[in-house]
Amino acid sequence: MARRNRIKFKIFEEVEILDAGAEGKAIGKVEGKVVFVPFVVPGDIIDIQITKKKKNYLEGKAIKFHKYSDIRIEAKCEHFGICGGCKWQVLEYGQQLKYKHKQVKDNLERIAKVELPDINPILGSKEIYFYRNKLEYTFSNKKWLTAFDPDNRPTDKEMNGLGFHIPGMFDRIVDIQNCYLQEDPSNAIRLELKKFAQDNDLSFYNVRTWEGFLRNLIIRNTNKGDLMVIVVFRDLELEKIKLVMEHLKTSFPEITSLMYIVNQKRNDDISDQEVILYHGQPHMIAEMPSAKGDKNLQFKIQPKSFYQTNSGQAYELYKIAADFANLKGGEHLYDLYTGTGTIANFIADSAKNVIGLEYVQSAVEDAFINSKLNGIENTEFYAGQIEKIMDDDFLVEHGKPDVIITDPPRAGMHAKVVDQILKVKPEKIVYISCNPATQARDIALMDKAYKVEKVQPVDMFPHTHHVENVVLLKRR
Repeated sequence: MARRNRIKFKIFEEVEILDAGAEGKAIGKVEGKVVFVPFVVPGDIIDIQITKKKKNYLEGKAIKFHKYSDIRIEAKCEHFGICGGCKWQVLEYGQQLKYKHKQVKDNLERIAKVELPDINPILGSKEIYFYRNKLEYTFSNKKWLTAFDPDNRPTDKEMNGLGFHIPGMFDRIVDIQNCYLQEDPSNAIRLELKKFAQDNDLSFYNVRTWEGFLRNLIIRNTNKGDLMVIVVFRDLELEKIKLVMEHLKTSFPEITSLMYIVNQKRNDDISDQEVILYHGQPHMIAEMPSAKGDKNLQFKIQPKSFYQTNSGQAYELYKIAADFANLKGGEHLYDLYTGTGTIANFIADSAKNVIGLEYVQSAVEDAFINSKLNGIENTEFYAGQIEKIMDDDFLVEHGKPDVIITDPPRAGMHAKVVDQILKVKPEKIVYISCNPATQARDIALMDKAYKVEKVQPVDMFPHTHHVENVVLLKRR
């Protein structure tokens, strides 16, 4: 055991960071092995302490900087280096785009290993701060201490925090003072709720003991000016709940949808929990131009509805998908992993009809609502396992697609979905992905039947390593 782990905690001095790597970490090399290090950028020269040893690589942390990279900038957020949400803040935005473009190219070349056209320059986000329309915060009575003084130990109340989880630590959160991801009054609501809870001795959740009154805070907004706030409580203590909700109602009259959930489970998933409306509307409305640009579409967003988190960039993403599909009006289109039908409704007036398939029943219900809201009559939506829905009988009943748009989760498409796509042989496939690695895997599976015609990376999440990619595949 000692022999295998002897490199752990070892310090390597003056290591140059060579490249950006997976999960927002950067890459160096020590003793012939790749080492992944967070919160550094290519060109930094640092001392690295090894924290983890794997068979083919190492993980470490920077403990001293000898030279700062020429492409490093000052992080805007005071929580950088602790909060894991925006690991690339110290990279100038143009450099962020460069490495995201490279990530797409590397995945397609190394995993897909198919013939590729020139990859279009990545489309950057117009807004690189305050671009999110949804944030979720966690209450904890065990916040992460950035500095600890043994002679001045914090009280229990001072250990309360409301913020984001520390990467890799399920029971500790960063107590956020100011976040640059969502526009005001997001920060004001979070800070006021924390202060009110402490002033009134309301207990913060402890994930290890599953105790504590306050669990989560969810804040959502739209480009129409709607503001939704959802507070998640551990216990059904109505007097305390009313105390909190009434304070939010009076302190922030701009809240258009004020709701709460009582979650007594041991996990934070609220998909199966009842949402109780305390004040205002039971939903929000977001607006987006249609694919043709001749009208504005409205999308009803309920507490559990999925909607692209960067509203402005979502429109650019969907425009690219519509451009790649190049519909003439007579096509029969399938929208796989349709979610709440955003793409299906966006593109519906350009096709003869659109069939959306989705795993989540509640999302399909939202998709129907959004079609009705916009007077769209040529869409149909079905819920269930897509690999089972899209069988031969379904295709006989509903017709084979001329074009498929697919936007699967990070895991990519189910292998049986890929098989069925190859069986029905649509003329074109527009593949939208939030994970270029699984997208590349699926493209490789379809290479004998489909050729990659266009590739367009899109940055939806500035300051993170995440990148969306749109690929047009045409039948050979």
